[in-house]
Amino acid sequence: MAVAISLLLVAASLLGSSSASKFPAIYNFGDSNSDTGSFSTTFGRIPLPHGDTFFGKPAGRISDGRLIIDFIANELKLPFLSSYLDAIDSNFRYGANFASSGSTIQPADGKLIDAGFNPLSLDIQLLQFQQLKQRTNELHDQAKNLDFMDRLPRPEEFSKALYILDCGQNDLGYGLATTTEEQVKASIPDIISRFAMAIESLFQQGARFFWIRNTGPLGCLPIFVLSSPPKPRNADQTGCIKSYNELAQEFNKQLEDRVSQLRTQLHGARLIYVDIYSAKYSLISEANKYGFVDPFIHCCGDDRVMCGRTAAVNGTEIFGAPCSDPSKHISWDGVHYTEAANYWVANRILDGSLPLFQTPTSYNQSLSISSHISCLCNKNWV
Repeated sequence: MAVAISLLLVAASLLGSSSASKFPAIYNFGDSNSDTGSFSTTFGRIPLPHGDTFFGKPAGRISDGRLIIDFIANELKLPFLSSYLDAIDSNFRYGANFASSGSTIQPADGKLIDAGFNPLSLDIQLLQFQQLKQRTNELHDQAKNLDFMDRLPRPEEFSKALYILDCGQNDLGYGLATTTEEQVKASIPDIISRFAMAIESLFQQGARFFWIRNTGPLGCLPIFVLSSPPKPRNADQTGCIKSYNELAQEFNKQLEDRVSQLRTQLHGARLIYVDIYSAKYSLISEANKYGFVDPFIHCCGDDRVMCGRTAAVNGTEIFGAPCSDPSKHISWDGVHYTEAANYWVANRILDGSLPLFQTPTSYNQSLSISSHISCLCNKNWV
């Protein structure tokens, strides 16, 4: 799909200048949906076949290729984001990626870590950003002629950068794995409050331009649908687990409401609510229309062995190999998306066909990118 309405136009509008062509940097926070190397660097390199389709080697991403964040960076004519924790050949001149697979919005206490979730939760990622900013400012003040200065951000550009937050899926997943659906629903307000606190913290540190993504259709992940097939009354028209998707929708509703509140509280900030859920559900529910196979058949690994790993099954060691054509699959490994699916969703954001946020309920309509540009310039929306 061609990019009909460039995200660069949104950037120019947000920056309040007709001459602005792009954001100078991106700072990204989240989980495996946008992790470009944090988990791999910290806990062991994610092996092939992850990364094989585009990079031809392991690239720190749990996918066969690029993620949505990669396509957005490309559209903004910026390089792929270096993981903040990657000490080898990283370049933070154009931003940094703090996202880490398995991370949550909730602080990672012992229970979360014991359940297999990442200790690098959103609060830790914010501390990492704070350190990057402080150290950058110190180095620029102390020694501007150091050889590595061209690999660091420019202090004056932190307030002009784009800040992307993409998290929440693991908080819901953790709740479903350890409690009841009713308890997960009851926990959502606290999770959203912590999410809002993260946005406010970044604002206090000078961030002004935010892309806040909601969470995807949890009940459509093959890992859930195949391991616990929904009973007829709990299956939607696509075959997804209806109650799981309803939890994701409740999370998204509360997140959207909080973002609307923050627009009135954080004067001078621009907050875009990106409806990833609608894009992903549209792709899954109409997979054949868009050239994909059954959305519940994932490409790499199966219920016996994880993608890229080996396991002994009935005395025989088997390898979690990829399918022959990942471009025909939506799901890469039962949880994460293929490069082809990420590309499709990214284009839905970039070409203006995906509503980015809802207007006040009194208007009862959605705004696409083109309408959103003029609306953001209206002082009544900030």
